[in-house]
Amino acid sequence: MPEALSAEDLKLVTLARAARARIGAVEGAAVRDGDGRTYNAASVALPSLSITALQLAVATAVASGAGKIEAAAVVTEASSLDTLGRAAVRDVSPSAPIHLAAPDATVFATVTD
Repeated sequence: MPEALSAEDLKLVTLARAARARIGAVEGAAVRDGDGRTYNAASVALPSLSITALQLAVATAVASGAGKIEAAAVVTEASSLDTLGRAAVRDVSPSAPIHLAAPDATVFATVTD
């Protein structure tokens, strides 16, 4: 089991869960930048565009001027973190924790590598 999350990281899980639920997406994600701003997103699967929730949350943060990701959270039914989302976070911040949570908000893993 991962360690207890800070209030700020629990907020990321809540935002990710809300993004997922809002449109019934496969996954939701949220990131916090170096200034404490948060960005959330849901996965998108269109005929011409497929992007994970975490990729979209990171892209939104970067497009808004974020130079650092402090932490991220993904709410998913999958048992592991997708490689594309992980890579997007690592492109911006090599060691930011990425918390994985089930749809009921139970955090089951934290990825730091």
